[in-house]
Amino acid sequence: MPTDPFGRPTRRPPDEIDLTRFVKPTLIGLAALFLLLAAVQCVYTVEPNERAVVLRFGEFSKIASSGLHFRVPFADRVEIVSVEEHELNLPEGVRLNGMAGVASSDDLMLTGELYAADVQWTLQWKVNEAEADKYLFAFDRAGSPDEFGRIIATVSQTVMNRLVGDYSIDEVLTSERGEIEAAAEIGTQAILDGYECGVTITDLQLQTVTPPAEVKSAFDDVVASIQDQGKFESEANRERARKLNESKAEADKLVREAEGYADREKAEVDGEIVALRARYEAYRAAPDVTRQRLYLEAMQEVLSGVSSKTILDSDLESLLPLLNLQNGAN
Repeated sequence: MPTDPFGRPTRRPPDEIDLTRFVKPTLIGLAALFLLLAAVQCVYTVEPNERAVVLRFGEFSKIASSGLHFRVPFADRVEIVSVEEHELNLPEGVRLNGMAGVASSDDLMLTGELYAADVQWTLQWKVNEAEADKYLFAFDRAGSPDEFGRIIATVSQTVMNRLVGDYSIDEVLTSERGEIEAAAEIGTQAILDGYECGVTITDLQLQTVTPPAEVKSAFDDVVASIQDQGKFESEANRERARKLNESKAEADKLVREAEGYADREKAEVDGEIVALRARYEAYRAAPDVTRQRLYLEAMQEVLSGVSSKTILDSDLESLLPLLNLQNGAN
C-alpha cells in the first residue's frame, strides 16, 4: 500500500480499487446458496393425512405416502393433497343439527304425489388415496376442497331430487328414509366415478325432512298417527308372539302326552305278543294240558262276573231236570 512522505498509508483513488479480492467470496457464497436450494429441493415431507402427487417435468410420476421423501431438484414438482374427510351440510347454506334455517322455495323438493318437502342431509367425502392425481387434475381449480365441495353438492342435490320424486311424502318422512339414504349415496358415487375425479363418498345421512310451514301442522298429525300405528303394530306383534309361544308350548305338551300314550300301548302290545308266544310254545310242548288250562282260564274269566250259578251234574240220568227257581239255586 502506498504511503505519504510521513510514512502514513494513503488510499487509492476509486478507479484503482482491487476488485479481484471480492470475486472469490461472492462465488463461494453463490455456490453455497445454490447447494442449499438444491438440498431444500431434494427433500419434502408428507403428513399422515396427506398424499403427494409428484410431477416430473410437468407429467405425473407417482403418488407418495406419508413420511420423508426425496425428489430430483428443479425437475420434480410436488403437489400436496389432503385425504382427510370433509363434510357437507345440504342443501348449501341450510344449517343442520337442530339449527335448521328456513328453506327457500328453491330448496324444496317435490315428492311422488307432487307435495313439497324440505329435505336436509349431511354428506361426508374424501379423496381416494390411490387416485390423488385424478383429484388434482379433474377440474379447472385443481385440488381445491371448496370447489370440489360445490361440485359434489350439486351432484348430490340432483340425485336427491330425483329420488325424493320417486317416493310419497309419508315414505320420505318415515318408512323409506334408510332406502333413500343408501340409494342417494350410491347414485352420487356413480356420477362422481363417471367424472374420474378420485373422490369417495364415505357416508350420507338424512337429517330432517319437513313439509312447508303452511301445512306443517297437518303433516305433524300424519306423522303422529303413523307413529301410533307403529306403536299399535308393535303391541299386536308382541301379543301375537306371546300367543304363538303359548300355543307351541301346549302343542309340545300334547305331542309328549301322545308319544307317552303310544309308548305305553306299544309296551302293552309287546307284552301280549310275548305272552301269546309263551302260550304257543307251551301248547306245542303239551297240547292237552295247555288246552285244558286255557279252557279253565276262559271259564274263570267268563264266570267271574256271574253272581248266581247253577251247575248240572254230568251224570244226571233224568232227561228233563227240574230246577227250583223259587228260592234260587247254586
